[in-house]
Amino acid sequence: MSENTQSPRKPRVAVVFGGRSSEHAISVVTAGAVLSAIDRDKYDVLPIGITTDGRWALTADAPERMGIADRVLPNVADLAESERGGVVLSVDPANREVVLAEPGAVPRALGEVDVVFPVLHGPYGEDGTLQGLLELSGVPYVGAGVLASAVGQDKEYMKRVFVSFGLPVGPYEVVRPREWEQNPAAARKKIVEFAADHGWPLFVKPARGGSSVGITKVDDLSGLDEAIEEARRHDPKVIVEALVRGREIECGVLEFEDGPRASVPAEIPPVTDHDFYDFEAKYIDSASGIVPAPIGDEATAEIQRLAVAAYESVSCEGLVRADFFLTEDGEFVINEINTMPGFTPISMYPRMWQESGVSYPELVDRLLQAALTRSTGLR
Repeated sequence: MSENTQSPRKPRVAVVFGGRSSEHAISVVTAGAVLSAIDRDKYDVLPIGITTDGRWALTADAPERMGIADRVLPNVADLAESERGGVVLSVDPANREVVLAEPGAVPRALGEVDVVFPVLHGPYGEDGTLQGLLELSGVPYVGAGVLASAVGQDKEYMKRVFVSFGLPVGPYEVVRPREWEQNPAAARKKIVEFAADHGWPLFVKPARGGSSVGITKVDDLSGLDEAIEEARRHDPKVIVEALVRGREIECGVLEFEDGPRASVPAEIPPVTDHDFYDFEAKYIDSASGIVPAPIGDEATAEIQRLAVAAYESVSCEGLVRADFFLTEDGEFVINEINTMPGFTPISMYPRMWQESGVSYPELVDRLLQAALTRSTGLR
């Protein structure tokens, strides 16, 4: 008598992308690259897009439709299989079933999810909010946990943590929502005094943003108010940073079985058609980086040490891209980390690991395997 044996099912990966932040389109582009790289012989894949108004939608598994075409940015609404209803993830840790609920229809089970690959950038996804939901649901996920995600999103508290661990940061000042709303003159005076100490130009940024969205280079007082209002369109809290003169150098950190390791670094050369490495330069005009960065063995070893130290200081998991300035004095100043860096075809994080001997598909697989072997909850 022959036995009726059933082969074990493949792990099911939910790739969650899009979201409510101003980095929605870049998240879609990242998702397209990740979906293309996942080994379909090894994993089942469930693409879930979050629209700009927060609806979780079942989307087409169509990476070819997720790129930037003719300077037009993609969005989840164009990929969603339905204009109504949404995907529901249970918050019961004993039930990893994902359900599609549409008005007037019987909820449709989409199967269990074993791991989530969240490729959201910015608030409502990269900042610990989605990670908290996944912790409640008991579903493993790629990348940093709740605390590290939140700290890694907020440039003020990220810098405070760096300082407490002895990492070198540049001068900065913060304009909190209440300051600007109740006494803009006092907030403006604070920034002017900061500029008197550290000089112009200043960089005015959303405190909890990324992809260089909402950033303005301000050369004098006349442009300050407009720059603050532009940053506040993306985040009510604003961070103002002094110019650090130096070369822009980045380094990737990846979790291996024996702990985090750093990639070869990359250099972002000065861009000629832009004031700085802004959104247009990164994603529309495709400013390219130099990999590996031509900084010498000693400086390479130092930035790798600092990148891992930054990863550890914030209690990160999985991956990080750490961004630095290499000053004229040969010292590194850390600018920020990204706990979910871009995975677009031109993104520096995959390029640095490619040059370090880890291919794009291997990089994605390593992140998924690390997530599958890591428990949720306190760890």
